[in-house]
Amino acid sequence: MSKMRAVQVSRRGGPLEIVEREIPEPGAGSVRIKVQACGICHSDAYTKEGQYPGMQYPRVPGHEVIGVIDAVGAGVPRWKTGQRVGVGWNGGFCGYCDNCRRGDFFTCQTSTDITGVTRDGGYAEYMLAAPSALALVPEDLSPLDAAPLLCAGLTTFNCLRNSGARPGDLVAVVGIGGLGHLAVQFSAKMGCKTVAIARGKDEEPLARQLGAQYHIDNKTQDPAAELRKLGGAKVILATVTSADAMKAVLGGLGVHGTLMVIGAVPSLEVDTLQLLRGNQSVQGWYSGTSIDSQDTLNFSVLNGVRSMNEVYPLARVAEGYDRMMSGKARFRVVLDIAG
Repeated sequence: MSKMRAVQVSRRGGPLEIVEREIPEPGAGSVRIKVQACGICHSDAYTKEGQYPGMQYPRVPGHEVIGVIDAVGAGVPRWKTGQRVGVGWNGGFCGYCDNCRRGDFFTCQTSTDITGVTRDGGYAEYMLAAPSALALVPEDLSPLDAAPLLCAGLTTFNCLRNSGARPGDLVAVVGIGGLGHLAVQFSAKMGCKTVAIARGKDEEPLARQLGAQYHIDNKTQDPAAELRKLGGAKVILATVTSADAMKAVLGGLGVHGTLMVIGAVPSLEVDTLQLLRGNQSVQGWYSGTSIDSQDTLNFSVLNGVRSMNEVYPLARVAEGYDRMMSGKARFRVVLDIAG
């Protein structure tokens, strides 16, 4: 067999096309993955709509990839055929630039590899990947469960564990959608007093199910005031893409508290006097590298954290993408490529 099915975007703003391609051969320093599942993420719009600078087409999207190594190129240590692996947004790093030498691999100055953006991703039956992009996948985690953990899971888990929050601290999660429903689980499993902030009283049963000790309805309550009643948050994790929602919770930070922003908004108004008086901060957080993905997968298996997914076959990729972009998906959308 020399052909495979792949989903590509041929031009900026073009449709998701299911095409037949040659199965790629791994060159030196790369591996080939037989893809089992790939999440559909809102960031895939960078590829479809040409929003990333210098986009080149045709391009296969997808950066929440789970599969099995089925071929290894020359000069690749450690990795072998048959290993279950995942590939996330970060498509690899050089290891020798100044940022890499300081251990900050995500901000590598020479490697611009972004899975599904600058190189072909996981909306296909096979893909190539750099060894530095690979994460081992635990055997007792299914491909469909694992895929969203490589973006939504990785971003929220890695953000929380680097936020300074410790077990027993008050952590608030703004929004319990695709990112937030995982953030609430991670926060609770890390031993934090977890507050879920969402619109509507009807969200409370879900918040409790996910592990939140408290629920704040920001439709009828002042979330900052409610957080102050609880003593103020050590960390507020903003998973939403609403500057107004972030501004509304900022007053709920405790002394030395931090608002961690992972939802992209064009601008955010903050009360600098409040930050000064409370020694508070606002920090943005990226997702992570392959070892962070591996840590996320392992933590999720050990602690029972799972993404809630809607599953589509590869043949219905356009329907799944539209479902995700519409905001109607509850909570993540995953392509079952292996069937």
